[in-house]
Amino acid sequence: MKALAAAVVLFGAALAGRPAAVNDAAITGDALPAKLSDYGFFTDLPGETPAPRVIGYDLETPLFSDYAAKHRYLYIPAGRKARYDGEAAFDLPVGSALIKTFGYPQAGKFKPLETRLLLRRASGWVALPYVWNAAGTDALLRRAGTRIPVTFSDPSGTPRSISYAVPNQNQCKDCHALSGAITPIGVKARYLNHAGQLEKLVAADMLDRLPPDAPRVARWDDPAARLDDRARAYLEINCAHCHNPAGAASNSGLFLESGRRDPVALGIGKRPVAAGRGSGGRDFAIQPGDPQASILIYRMESTDPGIAMPELGRATVHAEGVELLREWIEAMPKR
Repeated sequence: MKALAAAVVLFGAALAGRPAAVNDAAITGDALPAKLSDYGFFTDLPGETPAPRVIGYDLETPLFSDYAAKHRYLYIPAGRKARYDGEAAFDLPVGSALIKTFGYPQAGKFKPLETRLLLRRASGWVALPYVWNAAGTDALLRRAGTRIPVTFSDPSGTPRSISYAVPNQNQCKDCHALSGAITPIGVKARYLNHAGQLEKLVAADMLDRLPPDAPRVARWDDPAARLDDRARAYLEINCAHCHNPAGAASNSGLFLESGRRDPVALGIGKRPVAAGRGSGGRDFAIQPGDPQASILIYRMESTDPGIAMPELGRATVHAEGVELLREWIEAMPKR
């Protein structure tokens, strides 16, 4: 009877036009599926009902992307597990996928704009952008990227209208490249270690182990956390994917990983490698006690493409994030 019931479920799913399981061949093969639905990550794509072994997750401190909301999911094929790492991103096996949908609330409902995929193939990670149709029923592959006009209200209630940028496939490397190879950013123990997320992965047989001393990063907007921890967490997730010794900004000498302790590497009293418009006439990346004299703040408050930092992923200034970093610099003893 159980076998018959299972067959009925599978047959019913097929009749409804929805896959009963993730299409592993779409992830590991050489083809580039034209539609997000081709992967079968969700049994109900518009409703985001996850297929088996697709698990939702979030980050304690997420990357700022023009105030977009993000829905994140991880898929690991049956019989395989991610390998725990206390520092770097988890080692995800071939056939795994990271699914991240960006969107904004419209009329009280989340409206998806794009879904970015990271697919773990035998040759390495492949990054692909999919843009949702107007009806919100599916998303189509747009390797060249695109722009989408968006209107929303920020946390202060201020209306915003922007030209939202969906990156092209090559631009994904600008943030996700580590020593030249695309790699995940968010699936690290310290980002996921809250709300029982790591325990859930172990229980689902998707993570090989969980040490009792797994690290945890601070939440950037938690007033109960130490100011230094909050600021460092914010800088790491927003900047350190480039600003690290193996990242795209390795030649800057400005390294913003949360575990780094050298004040100069963090920008405190550090002169820029190359002066120019990006310095705004300021002398140091961080001028202790003086946010206004700090290049870091100048660049984060700019939307000029030749000045703004981060360089990609935003058309607006994250006012709340900048305020946190201003407070952090203001609290530093003046030199």
